[in-house]
Amino acid sequence: MTVQFKMPIDLYRDGDHYTLNADLPGIDPSKVDLDVDGQLLTIRAERVAPSTEGVRWLARENRSGSFLRRLTLGDGVDRENISATYDAGVLSVTIPVAEKAKARKIEVVTGASAPVKKASVKKADAPVAAAA
Repeated sequence: MTVQFKMPIDLYRDGDHYTLNADLPGIDPSKVDLDVDGQLLTIRAERVAPSTEGVRWLARENRSGSFLRRLTLGDGVDRENISATYDAGVLSVTIPVAEKAKARKIEVVTGASAPVKKASVKKADAPVAAAA
């Protein structure tokens, strides 16, 4: 059975997008896999152990193996335009807010004969939720 480690992440909203930073030091970028399936964002990474032949370890704190993180994406994000970069051991994922979820002004008209405009109210759920 392969053990999968949970990578530490930071997740925040900055204007019209969310940024997820995952710490993946020492991982070859070609060993990082990011995919979206429906509302599930999955990050997988693999850190290959260095050769241990002839080595006598005095300390070994860096984990080798598979890393996995899954996040549930809400309806308020633009899943088609998610992008990612990897720099200095940090995977940065940019998750845009969907147009329909962005704040907008609603025109208020005056007068008894003015047409009434209906404003749709959205449920205030978090658009991105951390899973296992």
